[in-house]
Amino acid sequence: MRDRGAIFAGLVFFLALVTYPIWSGLAAGEGGGPPELVLPPEGEKCVEETSAMRTDHMQLLMEWRDEVVRDNDRIYTTADGRRFYKSLSGTCMSCHADKEQFCDRCHNYVAVTPYCWDCHVEPPGGQRWD
Repeated sequence: MRDRGAIFAGLVFFLALVTYPIWSGLAAGEGGGPPELVLPPEGEKCVEETSAMRTDHMQLLMEWRDEVVRDNDRIYTTADGRRFYKSLSGTCMSCHADKEQFCDRCHNYVAVTPYCWDCHVEPPGGQRWD
């Protein structure tokens, strides 16, 4: 048991290395909360409730893509009867026009790289797609 000191030092080094992202972020004063988003103007209601859009927007967009491409079904009707054209560029980006201030902030925060822009044209400089 003469190796206790080396084992203890190794454990301390390992824990410091593993927890480095946490304590370095705290030391730098970075908040651990979600990013601040630039939201659409007041009074505009999204396709679905905010909580559902935060968690399920990609599933909704994939369903729209499949329904438009495979079935030529281009209208989405919500539970409360509102109707929307199934279009990332035409519907979503008409309110959330600034991709950098809205989409990218959340996607960077959760470290995902969606492939939407492989096919869709990015709105120029925060302009609306009305």
